[in-house]
Amino acid sequence: MRLPCVMVCLGLCAGAVAYGAEEPVPWLIESQDSVVYDLNTGIAMATNGIIVRHGDTVLSAQRAIINQVTGEISAEGNVRLEHAGLLYAAERVRYNLHQRRLVAEEIKTGIGPMYVGGEVLVGDLSNRVYVVGNGLLTTDDYAQPGYSIRAKTLTIMPGEYIEAQQATVCLGHTPVFYVPKFRRNLQRDPNHWTFTPGYRSRYGAFLFSGYHWAWNDQLRSGLELDAYTKRGLGVAPDLSWQVPGFGSGQVKYYYIHDLEPGQAPDGSAIAPDRQRVYFWHLGTLRTNLTVRSVVAWQSDAQIIRDFFESEYHRNAQPNSFVELEQAWPNYSLHLLVQPRVNDFWQAVQRLPELRLRGYRQQVGSSPFYYDSDSSLGYYEQKFPDDPSNLLGVGPLTNLPYAALRFDSYHQITLPHTFFNWLHVAPRIGGRFTHYGEAIGPGGVTSAENRGVFNAGIEVSFKASRLWPGVQSRWAQIDGLRHIIEPSVNYTWVPEPNVRPHRLPQFDSELPTTVLLPIQFPDYNAVDAIDRRQVLRLGLRNKLQTKRAGTLDHLLDWSVFTDWRLTRASGQSTFAPIYSVLDLKPLAWLTLSSGLRVNTDTARLDETEHHLTLTPNDKWSFGVGHHHLDDYPGVPNQTGYRILRANVYYRLDQNWAVRGDWLRQSSLGTYHHYLLSLYRDFRSWTGAVSFRLRDNPTGPNDYTVAVTFSLKAMPRYGLGEDVTRPTLLLGH
Repeated sequence: MRLPCVMVCLGLCAGAVAYGAEEPVPWLIESQDSVVYDLNTGIAMATNGIIVRHGDTVLSAQRAIINQVTGEISAEGNVRLEHAGLLYAAERVRYNLHQRRLVAEEIKTGIGPMYVGGEVLVGDLSNRVYVVGNGLLTTDDYAQPGYSIRAKTLTIMPGEYIEAQQATVCLGHTPVFYVPKFRRNLQRDPNHWTFTPGYRSRYGAFLFSGYHWAWNDQLRSGLELDAYTKRGLGVAPDLSWQVPGFGSGQVKYYYIHDLEPGQAPDGSAIAPDRQRVYFWHLGTLRTNLTVRSVVAWQSDAQIIRDFFESEYHRNAQPNSFVELEQAWPNYSLHLLVQPRVNDFWQAVQRLPELRLRGYRQQVGSSPFYYDSDSSLGYYEQKFPDDPSNLLGVGPLTNLPYAALRFDSYHQITLPHTFFNWLHVAPRIGGRFTHYGEAIGPGGVTSAENRGVFNAGIEVSFKASRLWPGVQSRWAQIDGLRHIIEPSVNYTWVPEPNVRPHRLPQFDSELPTTVLLPIQFPDYNAVDAIDRRQVLRLGLRNKLQTKRAGTLDHLLDWSVFTDWRLTRASGQSTFAPIYSVLDLKPLAWLTLSSGLRVNTDTARLDETEHHLTLTPNDKWSFGVGHHHLDDYPGVPNQTGYRILRANVYYRLDQNWAVRGDWLRQSSLGTYHHYLLSLYRDFRSWTGAVSFRLRDNPTGPNDYTVAVTFSLKAMPRYGLGEDVTRPTLLLGH
């Protein structure tokens, strides 16, 4: 049968079923010319350009014969095979889709950090083993590599090893030396040095150097020396492990005798001997039994800010804890021990806390669903000596206090869909909490038994309309679909028999600029529960299209607020109106916007906008603005305004430049400039970065740093220098 069509879908999938596949996988064949298909044998033939798609495999060639029954494809002429994220380019290919076996002639491909070519390649794509005859191997990503290994036979197991028989090492086309057999372990980070030289006005000239080595496949260690002309010498040994049946983790230590330690936020002098210990471990002891632990100790509150800036921006006050979790299909049991290891920060000690969570589950064959959350623990609220580190305060005192607490919450939900479009989910729940008498200098509450009742209902629906005829090549629009999702969530909590001011505050509300959850157990400020009656009103609009054959969002816009039928002290009837907008009119142009509108004053208390342009891989540009005028729950705050911009431009295949600019206005004006110049040195890359911080309350801070990274073993993850640009400056 000759089918003169552009695309043929071989939907019978008889071959796939005969091979025992659980789900039939369709064959899609696209051809510039006609496709000859034999219905009896399941063999298709095409010439003059063909594309074959089957599951996650895509093959293109000038000519091909496809056997649907055996899964065998024979292709010739500029063959391109894509599978599991790898691309194989060859002149002739025989590939079995069922067995994942490949035989290719005049082949080129990239496997892991290496580029491989040869006269013939035989590969098992399932087990990821490749054998290349008369092959070439290099990590230099140029058409004419500066160095390579040419061998009679190459055996490659990605991520494990390479082995070359009768190998010649070449610089360009010049042979350098010959070895009869060569084997190299490809496991990441064998033994290597790292260096980052630079200058910073706070440090003086500096050199960050480190040596990292592997004891075996499961144990690695390193030693870093940080030399500063102004601050002294820092030493940082580390040990990491990844042991089957035990888990993975790391322990790091840092010590420096700081020549200029400076002052703490409270004005006291920081001791010159500064240290930190950071430990983490994650392991699966048995099926569904997991242990997580973190210990973050430091000698003073400023050491991370002073010497580990990238970590400080991610988490300025890391917690220390040990957690054991046993998971079942409908329940999970958690044992948490969380001490305060740094006495200059506020923390709630949980020594320990045992929690049983029941996930939402159907009650038998009834239409009801049940969920629960129960905990038992001994808690102690610890306050810092430095008031600038306070996160919140107790109801009556800033002196430490402790108490036993047992809390148990249970809820029944009855979700139902009316008229096949209206989703209604009424709920009813109850909570019992026992508090022991508070002890300690700040213990002013007595033993209490509190009961809390709650009820509510959530109503929502989704409506959509399709316009398939809307087309635009310029905007890459292929049809439009509009989806609207209004929702109303009502919560009623009558006044509990014990109000929050009579309870020790361990889990209370902290100041925030976003709306907190209104229903249990998502609202987890257990000790702050009071009467409430609130309606959360929401409206979401989405506008979708198809771009490059996949779904893309032109617009995603959510608007929501709370109507407080019962108001707490200091609250208005309506919460601020929040607007969250993501707009993507073009595939390379995105705009995100966030607004918080004060309903009493009709003012914008907070705005945030970001515009990003990425038209190609040569340049990109982004600009953003964040304005905060009011921070709920924080007295005497001044707000701030932030303007930021970034630009990336690739000058040619070897050079690129990136610039970041930030301007913040609060009590004064603060400027931040960061400029990085990138250079591609074939098998490795380098960057020179310059940063200026224009500090209104102190001297300006200048930094210059040079970083290097091997392409075969990159120092940073892909794009990590964009999301965390301070990495290019050292720590």
